[in-house]
Amino acid sequence: MKTDRQSKIIEIIGRNHIETQEELAEELNKEGYNVTQATVSRDIRELNLTKVSEGGRQKYVALKQDDSHLKDKYKRVLKEGFSSMDMAQNILVIKTVSGMAMAVAVALDAMNWSEVVGTIAGDDTIMCAIRTVDDTISIMDKIRKIVY
Repeated sequence: MKTDRQSKIIEIIGRNHIETQEELAEELNKEGYNVTQATVSRDIRELNLTKVSEGGRQKYVALKQDDSHLKDKYKRVLKEGFSSMDMAQNILVIKTVSGMAMAVAVALDAMNWSEVVGTIAGDDTIMCAIRTVDDTISIMDKIRKIVY
């Protein structure tokens, strides 16, 4: 829900001149999202939105962050912590070096792969909920390209 709402926010500010949180909340409500100004405020902060001046008026825009160095770091963590993986339908189980499961799970989450619904990490095991069986196979291929 949050991801969908935040995607809708990016869409809304891309096609409309939105000056205030209240205007953004109103547009979201029109789109079927029941939000408060506080929710919009958190979303703005998480999305790293900022206001810019355009034609004497202010409007929200999304700042692009150069996080390519972080992607490389997360790939390195994945490669160094990974031991093996296996699937059970749309559940991907990843074995890691002892004590590395949390770091590898964070790296997987940071990849922002749309197929991954979420991860749960123990000490040396991660369970990844994947949208479909086909998506699980696709994610396994992506991981193999990184770790091998």
